Amino acid sequence: MRVLPFIFLVFLSFSSCKSTRYVQTTQKSNQTKTITSVSKNSKADNIINYAITFSGTRYKYGGTTNKGMDCSGLIYISFKKEAIALPRVSRDMAKQGQQITLQKAKKGDLLFFKTSKNGKDINHVGLIVNSENGNIKFIHATTSKGVITSSLSEPYWKLAFIEVRQIL
Repeated sequence: MRVLPFIFLVFLSFSSCKSTRYVQTTQKSNQTKTITSVSKNSKADNIINYAITFSGTRYKYGGTTNKGMDCSGLIYISFKKEAIALPRVSRDMAKQGQQITLQKAKKGDLLFFKTSKNGKDINHVGLIVNSENGNIKFIHATTSKGVITSSLSEPYWKLAFIEVRQIL
């Protein structure tokens, strides 16, 4: 008999893993209105989750697959998966959306960098995966480590940072 409550708790815990769905019925002036809501990930969450699947992928200039990826390729295909068209190159991506302050940055926004000492143009892009208490984490593809998540507070990235843009 002690097994029955345990089985009930196990069943209850597995059933709570499903997405939330509820139906609300209201009655007003002899009309019945039914509202159905299914919780879903936001576009930003979907884009981030897809980008994260490429973590550890080696760097390849012009790459857009799990065999090799560059920074703008990672962003390009992650947004494309959610039917959001972006240019393929980071300097052109930096002309999209709306420039915002770093304080307003949130997950799904794009960070742009100048990492070349000789170049004048933006040449690197990252996708914000988390922004809490001013600590911004972003996923991107580096030539040395491939697709990784970094912090904007790291000295190298802090110095190379140019702007943040909101696309969504």
